[in-house]
Amino acid sequence: MFTEKFFTIAEFGHEITLWVLIALSILSLTFILERFFSLRKMKSDSQKVATQINEALQSSQIAEIGELSRDKQTLEGRALSYGMRHVKEHGAAGLEEIFNAYTIIEKPRMERYLNFLATVGSNAPFIGLLGTVFGIMDAFRGLATSQGDASAVMIGISKALVATAIGLMVAIPAIIAYNYFQKQVKGILQSLESVKDLCLAYAKVAKGKQ
Repeated sequence: MFTEKFFTIAEFGHEITLWVLIALSILSLTFILERFFSLRKMKSDSQKVATQINEALQSSQIAEIGELSRDKQTLEGRALSYGMRHVKEHGAAGLEEIFNAYTIIEKPRMERYLNFLATVGSNAPFIGLLGTVFGIMDAFRGLATSQGDASAVMIGISKALVATAIGLMVAIPAIIAYNYFQKQVKGILQSLESVKDLCLAYAKVAKGKQ
């Protein structure tokens, strides 16, 4: 009796899995576009700040870090602003912890939707495979009532394989996007790390002048 119920589920399961995959593909594309434009802006800002930091280091004018801290539109500028304020009020003590806490707060915002893309990338093929299994089950059940007409079974199996193909088509872009965005986030975090080191150097210089 349970088997009969399962075959009933399989009759509709193939179509259901296709709709689930289509919904996942729409969500994935939406999140991919959102992350692409958001992280591209963050990365562009980070590259500008990295250039300014490089110029400050080459000119040995670490004191120019104060100008960078006035830029509140970038992650690095805000981090420097918090760091500079801490240096003026408390000196170098606890400065590294301030930057680490800031990074922990900002990282989830940079990685928004990435867990969803990773989940889709790893599970969409299995959803597609489930749809294929349902489709094949339904095709063979149809064979039992088609008086041995194999062509009906072949058509059913070919339709069933569509679910696997769609599952892969949904998963592959999600995985590629996830890896790409992870690399972008890593680059931004490295930029924040360089800002932290520069602020620590500034704190030491300021302490030496006291």
